[in-house]
Amino acid sequence: MKNTPTSSKNTVKKTAEVIKLGLGIHANKYVAARQIDGSAAQSPQRFTAEGFLAFAEKQTRLGIKVYCCYEAGCFGYWLHRKLEEMGIVNYVVRPRNWDEYGQKVKTDNRDAKALLNNLDRYVAGNKKALAIVRVPTPEQERIRSASRQRDSLSKERKRLEAQGSSSARYYGYSLPLHWWKPKSFEAQREELPGHLFSLLEVWQKLLLTIDAALAKATAAVELSGARLLPVGLGALTAACLDNEICDWNRFGNRREVASFSGLCPKEDSSGGRHMQGSITKH
Repeated sequence: MKNTPTSSKNTVKKTAEVIKLGLGIHANKYVAARQIDGSAAQSPQRFTAEGFLAFAEKQTRLGIKVYCCYEAGCFGYWLHRKLEEMGIVNYVVRPRNWDEYGQKVKTDNRDAKALLNNLDRYVAGNKKALAIVRVPTPEQERIRSASRQRDSLSKERKRLEAQGSSSARYYGYSLPLHWWKPKSFEAQREELPGHLFSLLEVWQKLLLTIDAALAKATAAVELSGARLLPVGLGALTAACLDNEICDWNRFGNRREVASFSGLCPKEDSSGGRHMQGSITKH
């Protein structure tokens, strides 16, 4: 009797109980260190983004359980979600200096190995080996990006306003506050020399565009956070706080709120000495 052929995917036997991956992410390359079960960490490998995803998918066919971790940063959480879709347990961790012994040597390979070593300790039960970052939902991430963009527009308006004031001081003139607003700007046309006014016109056009975008963004952020406001807190501030926190129910007590915001005192205690200092902001 002829046997019915089966797909190679179904016949692949998982050869490892646990596979761990320490991952360093950069714009043009990923550096991954791997550990299979209790063996020594393998030499880090370099991948493109697409190459790493293929490599990670292969690990799910080789290991019963696959763990991965990488540092939070400017690349967001799309990779975290991709890895979770594959069935990989991934942790996004707080960035830190992995040079524990102060050797003054930092490379991508060393960082990937350090991430892997700490992931191994974390999986083994040492929950202080890694500081896990809470991953927002896609909707929370989109709302938070909108309020952060509004904050960037506000900072850019201040920067350009200061740039114009600096240009005027260079030639011995002082500009009033919000000099770029239409009525104030036109009032200075006769007072300022032509070459300076021409310089300021460039900044003013940019400032008017940014100011219009900022007003629109502010209204949208305030609307997104419509709720009963605490005493002493405005709609904009409350909305920005809500968007950054994402979910206030994540905190169990006041200490956790202080820890999240960095409002914790510095401490230097050893033996009989006990000293608390200023807020660490850390």
